[in-house]
Amino acid sequence: MISDRVTGALVIRTALPTEAGTIAELHLKARSTYYPDGVPQAGLDWAEAWRGSIERPDCQVLCAIGQGRIVGIASFRTPDGVGPDTVELFQFHVDPSHWRVGIGTALHAACVEQWRADGRRAAVLDVHTGNLRAQAFYARHDWVPDPENPFTEGDHHRYLRRAVRTGE
Repeated sequence: MISDRVTGALVIRTALPTEAGTIAELHLKARSTYYPDGVPQAGLDWAEAWRGSIERPDCQVLCAIGQGRIVGIASFRTPDGVGPDTVELFQFHVDPSHWRVGIGTALHAACVEQWRADGRRAAVLDVHTGNLRAQAFYARHDWVPDPENPFTEGDHHRYLRRAVRTGE
């Protein structure tokens, strides 16, 4: 489990259940940038959903703390129907007011570090087709189209995969 990991002025650590409301706010702020007509499931109690994720034994939520506040979040877990060597990056968001300053890269590196420590060999995720910024970010970090879930015209998400190698 990752404890505090300092990267310059940025600290990446495991999220606390008491931070679920703040995490939910960041989540909604980030998602609204690629859902201009409104975030799906807007009526959901996102704070409670994040609290549940933080407390799930099969899920880990990391947060990036910059200047005393949460500026990035990532959650990952073992997806249903796959072996324990694969992890799903379920949510990955950086506060839009902090884009392009290295927070996402540092948070992603912390995720990969944890996956290696956990003995994972592959990671999967899905990204909204309209979220071109995120797709470019993932491509820069060695994510490729998942051959097991190819994109089909009309899909709302693209499925990506990344090898998790040891000793990199």
